[in-house]
Amino acid sequence: MKQLFVFLTAAMLAITATRAHAASCAIPGTDNAFLGIKSIRLWPGAAPGAKGNACEDIPALTIFTPIKGSENGSAVVIFPGGAYAGLASDLEGREIADWFTARGFTAFIVSYRLASHGYLLPVPLLDARRAIQTVRADAADYHIAPDRIVAIGFSAGGHLAALAGTQPVPGNPGAKDAIERVSSRPDFLVLAYPWLDAISSDTSHLSYCKLFNVMDQCEALRTRYTPTLFVSKDTPPTFIYHTATDETVPVGQSLRFYEALVKAGVPAELHIFAHGPHGTGLGKGDAVLDQWPSLLESWLRAQGLLKADKAAVAP
Repeated sequence: MKQLFVFLTAAMLAITATRAHAASCAIPGTDNAFLGIKSIRLWPGAAPGAKGNACEDIPALTIFTPIKGSENGSAVVIFPGGAYAGLASDLEGREIADWFTARGFTAFIVSYRLASHGYLLPVPLLDARRAIQTVRADAADYHIAPDRIVAIGFSAGGHLAALAGTQPVPGNPGAKDAIERVSSRPDFLVLAYPWLDAISSDTSHLSYCKLFNVMDQCEALRTRYTPTLFVSKDTPPTFIYHTATDETVPVGQSLRFYEALVKAGVPAELHIFAHGPHGTGLGKGDAVLDQWPSLLESWLRAQGLLKADKAAVAP
């Protein structure tokens, strides 16, 4: 309970910080060609359900390109965590993008809309689906293969990535918007200490319902937005990382998701480390936890994602 109080306090501070520093959002149109970085809107105009036109009302993709000549045709769509109150844009965003681009991926960080700014589910899920559709629809422009898209999420971002993987929308061939013509299903999922049971009336651990004062809607939200309930044979192959001593998001949440994957016949790999807190990113310098990205790299290699797709990367 002490850990829960500490995390809730931190989450509320994140809400305040996010409101006070809107510039921390991704700003579409901000380019740095020298570093191979640019940000774009997910929708050309106002996003569905937008409450205004401030930075926090504009879901965006920030794009990081690999060093020229190292491209492999794979893409990663990154969902930072932050309890739906903020975005851990460095620890679970920029650091992740740099790790993937160093291995030939084109990386896309999603600035999805947050409950702390009045955007309750399903709005973040709309943003997540649109992000994956955007990457797939524009695959040729980014020199990536449309069937080599990885979605990776951390904590709340893990919940969102898992929702995107278990509740995708198919493409609509007749849509006027070319982005809507393609599927939002990621081809692979990577989940790091995912907050899979975020929607819960059990306040002995971090609860979305408690945090955002929607306890009266909690059961209806839980049945709609708990990824484990929607696992099927079509869920993408999945890699999961968690620690046994995570007091913010109990490891049992990942275990239940893994068991659902296995039951559905989905290829899945789960790595549970004996010790470590919540929010470790790529390991944060811990001698043991720093090993999990190596396990991820081996898994990516086994999926064929580190081998160059010459047709995709050809100029």
